[in-house]
Amino acid sequence: MTDPTTPKSIFVTGAGSGMGRAGAQLFHSRGWRVAAVDRNEAGLSALDAELGSDRLWTRQVDVTDKAQLDGALADFCGARGLDMMWNNAGVGESGWFEDVPYEAAMRVVDVNFKAVLTGAYAALPYLKRTPGSLMFSTSSSSATYGMPQIAVYSATKHAVKGLTEALSVEWQRHGVRVADVLPGLIDTAILRETPNHSAAARSADATDDVTASAPKRGPFRLMPAASVAEAAWAAYQHPTRLHWYVPNSIRWIDRLKAISPEFVRGQIRKALPRLTDR
Repeated sequence: MTDPTTPKSIFVTGAGSGMGRAGAQLFHSRGWRVAAVDRNEAGLSALDAELGSDRLWTRQVDVTDKAQLDGALADFCGARGLDMMWNNAGVGESGWFEDVPYEAAMRVVDVNFKAVLTGAYAALPYLKRTPGSLMFSTSSSSATYGMPQIAVYSATKHAVKGLTEALSVEWQRHGVRVADVLPGLIDTAILRETPNHSAAARSADATDDVTASAPKRGPFRLMPAASVAEAAWAAYQHPTRLHWYVPNSIRWIDRLKAISPEFVRGQIRKALPRLTDR
């Protein structure tokens, strides 16, 4: 039986920056034990300096290395269970499909999807011990319809969404819930750091162009990383909801695609000519 005086626990991958960092901050502020892992040792050190060691556990982990992820979960959870696993780590590569080097594309597959599979295998034994536990993963608005110039990234996020749907049925027999978040344009480092392999030269203010040109309203307005953390928090509290959209209006892309994917394709060509025309 779960001791009500024991803090709940969450394990967050990609917690050194962006959405994972915001999630670690939020859950920690609400009394949870937080395991924050990332390849970014400097980011983890900054998080530790900010939050302190009370209820925060950090480790430098490459999520593509199964032994490292297994070991980190075992050391954090010990004989206890785990209330929430957040598979959040992700990387991006952009450009026309044929311009993105094969090795770079495979790195996206390894981090964005294979590491989610690894996280699912590694976390399940601990989630099964804990009533009401949740496996949560970061998908993307690009999993509502495949997005040009981030084709492989988009495909991995479709895969995360599909895995979430399948396991949400399968893992009911274990008493483990499964859900995901599909963020739109989020103000994180990925906007600054995703390589564009089709750009002859990228100006120093390219990120400023992206943020400045983002619409002020609608599904693709620029949102803070904290908004995704809040969605993760809400997902843990909700007993049944499967997909969490940030902002919620992104759900309409999924609904329209179910009616006519060709219509959505046409709308994307109209709305994003820069990403669809050479």
